[in-house]
Amino acid sequence: MQGSKRTFLKAAGIAAALALGAGTAMAQAPQFFRIATGGTSGTYFPIGGLIANAISNPPGSRPCEEGGACGAPGLIATAMSANGSVANVNGIAGGTIESGFSQSDVAYWAHTGTGIWEDQEPVEKLRAIANLYPESIHLVASADAGIEGIGDLAGKRVSLDEPGSGTLVDARIILEAAGLTEDDIEAEYLKPSQAADRMRDGAMDAFFFVGGFPAGAIAELASQDDIVIVPIDGDAAAGILGEYEFFAEDLIPAGTYEGQDADVTTISVGAQWVTSADQPEELVYEITKALWNDNTRKLLDGGHAKGASITAETALDGIGIPLHPGAERFYREAGLLE
Repeated sequence: MQGSKRTFLKAAGIAAALALGAGTAMAQAPQFFRIATGGTSGTYFPIGGLIANAISNPPGSRPCEEGGACGAPGLIATAMSANGSVANVNGIAGGTIESGFSQSDVAYWAHTGTGIWEDQEPVEKLRAIANLYPESIHLVASADAGIEGIGDLAGKRVSLDEPGSGTLVDARIILEAAGLTEDDIEAEYLKPSQAADRMRDGAMDAFFFVGGFPAGAIAELASQDDIVIVPIDGDAAAGILGEYEFFAEDLIPAGTYEGQDADVTTISVGAQWVTSADQPEELVYEITKALWNDNTRKLLDGGHAKGASITAETALDGIGIPLHPGAERFYREAGLLE
């Protein structure tokens, strides 16, 4: 009888140990979280890489206070190159990605089923994690193309960016504000890096790009060829600012690109990090908390010229869609939201 009891207790102890081990293994199981960005030559991609690194904290990492990862516990985040705002929102809506970057205007239109989303199902579960930084609208022209303003694009070879990008949306709005349509130009639909290559070869007169400055593709082009950053101002800009609440006046400072000797007036939208309401509240809370810790601040400030513009104080600026409950909880605790 005693032997049977000892055997039973030993078996029970082994079972308990196995259960504890299984529980520990489950607690340490990594969780993957993707951030869809834009093309590798733009600003979304490098900023996405910095944020993914900052919010990651793989199982087994050294504690933050000991110089290890300071991200969300057990999280492995990755930044993916993608087609930009529209494609990213569609990916979130379809459940193929966990999060992505989007222009503020695209996020609003998608969530409300208005504007460019008027004939599509609204993405009602789209939620915001944070506003990141202003995205300046660049109109880049070859110096010998004779383009000094938007109206000069008529009859020119102009790339509006690829389908699925927020840049294409805004380029069409800008053309319309100047009294032009895609029929008035020789329109092409290329990534900025491809458009820059075409311009370098003399096969492109101008292209649009929306993103934080300095943009890699434009900086590289300016170092090799004479280009002009064309202002977006006057009546066209005033009309856009009056009609669309998500655009703001902006300035690309002199010296941002080689050969740019003066400030250039333009307009901008906000770059925002969005996700789905289906993502767990606790996960997004931890991600938002990691985004705004001191370690992330150092990574952003040292990692990209636009990183310093990403601040907790501006994290709620221009957000026209609901916050994710996890993000909202963090901002309330941090005193950034009443």
